[in-house]
Amino acid sequence: MNQQPATRAASPPGERAFDEQSVPRYYPVHSLGWTEKETVAVRSIRWRNLFGILVGAAIMGFGINAFNLANDLAEGGVTGIAILLKLVLDWDPGITTLVANIPLFILGAKILGRGSMLYTVIGTVAVSFFLWLFGSYRFAVDDALLASLFAGVGVGVGLGIIFRYGGTTGGVDILARIAHKYWGWKMGKTMLFADLAVLGISLIHLSLQQVMYTAVAVFVGSRIIDFVQDAAYAARALLVVSDRGLEISKDIMEQMGRGATILRGVGAFTHQDKPVLFVVVGRSEVMRLKTLILERDPSAFISVSEASEVMGEGFTLDANRQPMTI
Repeated sequence: MNQQPATRAASPPGERAFDEQSVPRYYPVHSLGWTEKETVAVRSIRWRNLFGILVGAAIMGFGINAFNLANDLAEGGVTGIAILLKLVLDWDPGITTLVANIPLFILGAKILGRGSMLYTVIGTVAVSFFLWLFGSYRFAVDDALLASLFAGVGVGVGLGIIFRYGGTTGGVDILARIAHKYWGWKMGKTMLFADLAVLGISLIHLSLQQVMYTAVAVFVGSRIIDFVQDAAYAARALLVVSDRGLEISKDIMEQMGRGATILRGVGAFTHQDKPVLFVVVGRSEVMRLKTLILERDPSAFISVSEASEVMGEGFTLDANRQPMTI
């Protein structure tokens, strides 16, 4: 008796059909219930990103031991709770951090996707490891303000690097990424508000003065997190109004290898049509671009503004529209 071949379920509209044979055997797709996008995320993990996350975790783990714990300074988020438990009950902050992050891992996996959570798990485990590894390093200083500044720098640089390479350290970091994804909130600011709540709880054990110095460290850390992240997207956006806009756009593409968008503008006073160029370049390319424009049209009107984040070809995508490594 002839049997009809089993039909494969149709893919949702807009989704490419998932070829199970294209996935290596060591990815148990059906046993894990992973979608195609999650499987691709696993396969796209880059060693460069993993190395960056490990470096950031090492800096953060060292900073917390060397400055926070050595000078009786707390911290925000889950890490702050772990430090507080260390100061009060002498619990290992590495183990406490891992246990406290389990429910947040589940939340992040549902919202951010299990593929993206791989970097988070790696970051959290790495921070816990380096907290244990640098557990004996203490740099107590007499100046509490100096200690709080260095504590903020250590945590800020470490977390900033981890974020920049696509990871988190769990805890409030997951909540910050969710807020950034859906509402565009700066992760540093989101973490600042959450950290202040944890600092209020720290008053149970720490003095008001210690909590105030900790607040300084948290604020400095939040600023440095945003600074480190924005450094990856250091760019400037230029609007150029010129009668020779078409020639300028050709110069930009041929001499600088950058693209340009031509907009149609109308002068409010003259009521004449003029081309308006919109160009985004790296910060180091601004002077070269302005020189190129003024050589073609000395009377061109140029407006330069900061682009806090840029996505697309030439910045986050290469010429083949593939993700660029940071």
